[in-house]
Amino acid sequence: MNFDELKPVFKDKRVVILGFGREGKSWLEILKRLNVCKEIAAADMNELDIPDITLISGENYLEKCAEYDLILQSPGVIVKNRLDSAAKAKILTQTELLLRLHPCKIIGITGTKGKSTTSSLIHHFLQACGINSMLIGNIGVPPLKRLEEMDEKTVAVLEMSCHQLEFVRHSPDISVLLNIFPEHLDHYIGFDAYANAKRNIARFQDENGFAIANKDLMPVETKARLFTASFDSSADISTDGSSIFLFGEEIPAEKIKTSLCGKHNVYNIAAALAAAEAAGADRNKCLSSLPDFKALEHRLEKVASINGVEYINDSISTVPEAAIAAVKAFDGADCLILGGMDRGISYDILGDFLNLGGVENIVLLPDTSRRIAKLITNPTVNVVFAQDMENAVKTAHKLAKKRVILSPAAASYGFYKNFEERGKHFKSLVMNLK
Repeated sequence: MNFDELKPVFKDKRVVILGFGREGKSWLEILKRLNVCKEIAAADMNELDIPDITLISGENYLEKCAEYDLILQSPGVIVKNRLDSAAKAKILTQTELLLRLHPCKIIGITGTKGKSTTSSLIHHFLQACGINSMLIGNIGVPPLKRLEEMDEKTVAVLEMSCHQLEFVRHSPDISVLLNIFPEHLDHYIGFDAYANAKRNIARFQDENGFAIANKDLMPVETKARLFTASFDSSADISTDGSSIFLFGEEIPAEKIKTSLCGKHNVYNIAAALAAAEAAGADRNKCLSSLPDFKALEHRLEKVASINGVEYINDSISTVPEAAIAAVKAFDGADCLILGGMDRGISYDILGDFLNLGGVENIVLLPDTSRRIAKLITNPTVNVVFAQDMENAVKTAHKLAKKRVILSPAAASYGFYKNFEERGKHFKSLVMNLK
């Protein structure tokens, strides 16, 4: 796509970049290159030092953005009710602009858990079939970063977070909605607002669209051809945790050769296969390429085996359902490291699971440690409090005889910059045990 086609969107506009992280910096590069704005500003809670543009910071930085013609929001900036409906109508994200311009076929993937793995699988499958695919979005590449490489033969696999979906008014050609669990509630008025942002992935599709959505999330508002995915055999796309069933046709377990652990990853593979096929991929070629796909870092990642004890890094786990899936992915775990930032989400389902006694030792990190501990009432489960990750790894090392899993079921913020930093710290501590 010709980059100059962006110019009419910004010509003679007063534009403010809201949030100056990776995507905010990408916005500034785009605007300076286009050189058609009447004014460029950047707004952030923290003080900014950017030459040649207007700078807005401090407690009221968000409200000041309402004065501009366009508000270029970066993912993760909390808006909630701090902007009225007129100001929210001015919000433009890179995701929305890419979907509006529609320079190529776009597959969008979202879900509370599994979206990075599923997006990467789809990209892997398309490439194995010789389809010109690129992986962009929440996985680390701003949606417009590779705009000039896109043409009618390109398939953009776009991982979409709730933040990227909150203010969109267009949807991708192929949408995948894997699941929705309580998450990021500190960013939203409530769970319904979070779920509605996720559901935007299919909401604006037309009759030519292809949508896959978890059966438990029905009904899904869309005009697209809608197909359900589930562990329930009545779904269009289903799995029993070993075999896959696509539209009534079975793919037996022996054909699904993968290093990915857990039944939830077989579900992700099923969704990825269906989406890739909808984009023109050949099923047999996809399956043949599956053994070459490696698990992403911090997602049930095998770190090391020390004195017969295996150490697993699942730092991506930020909700109870993820920690439960992590334990179920293996044939046993005698030590589970849990805990992190307390966002007020319910841990009842996790408490019920741990009370079954399948995990002998639970090592708990602040701030959620006390809340989780109160839910563990089975006297055979050994609960230990750790002051930090270093203490948790040392404690787990003393207790475990088979397997240690870091699957926090909590956000990392307040202790780490992100889940990646938390996972890297865990891995370095494990390697130092040798």
